[in-house]
Amino acid sequence: SYAPQFFQSNTMKFSTIIAVAAINSAAAFTAPSAFTRSTALNAGLLDDVESTIARAADYQPGAAKTAFAERFKHLQGVKVKTVGEAFAEFTKILGQPINALYKNMMTDIVGTTHLTVVNARFVRDPIWSLGMISALNLLLKNYPEEGTQEKITSSLFECCGLDEAEVRAEAAELKAWVAGKSKDDITKALRGEGDGPIPAVAKATKDDEYWMYSRFFGIGLVALMDEVGVEMNADDVYPVMTEFVQDSLGKPHFTACSDSDTYFKIKGKLDLMETMMKEIEIREKKRMAQRLEDKAETQIRAAERQAEMADEVEKEAAKMSSQ
Repeated sequence: SYAPQFFQSNTMKFSTIIAVAAINSAAAFTAPSAFTRSTALNAGLLDDVESTIARAADYQPGAAKTAFAERFKHLQGVKVKTVGEAFAEFTKILGQPINALYKNMMTDIVGTTHLTVVNARFVRDPIWSLGMISALNLLLKNYPEEGTQEKITSSLFECCGLDEAEVRAEAAELKAWVAGKSKDDITKALRGEGDGPIPAVAKATKDDEYWMYSRFFGIGLVALMDEVGVEMNADDVYPVMTEFVQDSLGKPHFTACSDSDTYFKIKGKLDLMETMMKEIEIREKKRMAQRLEDKAETQIRAAERQAEMADEVEKEAAKMSSQ
């Protein structure tokens, strides 16, 4: 895969050289001062292109002299599953087809979760764990086949190389910690103040230059807001998310706020779907009750007719015997 990228990159660079040569040809018809400035500029551009090509030719994975490369060079050559392989493993572990209404959603969750956990910068923490559990509970709570939700969740954890028991334990510990707390308590904890699971996460996040935000971390913060009584709508959550991520953790908040908006859009659709399903269930129960009532009335009428017929037969038999 390296050779095509190298030649494609070099082709683009040689095209740049040709374009620069054309500029130089055109510059020959301009005033000397303009020609001098253009030549100096183009010579610098040529030097830059040549140095870029040289760097590309000398590139070696994990050998860069940067802080990032030094930190993650031990991962050089590690085999990483593709998203397709991860979903194939998920399907194999699950061992049964996914309901058609949920298939696209689960394909997205498996893919995004896999890409998150295989990223060298990813570090799981209790907030992320709470976000993952909260998201799965929300998305799968109305799954049609009873008991399949647990199988889907366990299959997701396994195919992504996550320990389900550990993730659930971290989420439960964080929920227990936040019970009785206020929004201000969480804000202080995210600044690294106090004790408990959140200050430790906050300190590690602030100290890590290459800390990576992911969607479940944002949902975990939304779950914490829900526990302390923040109104669960996009307008009220947005400023709190900004306070938590930007002001307290010192990290960019835009993606987290966008994820919280997406969360509430999906939640709104799921709530609407749940309402519609309940209405359908109520209507179906009424229809079933009506059918049972009609069936009972039919059976009663049939029994009455049978009794009337038996009386007529008895009367007719008595009449004939009297003659």
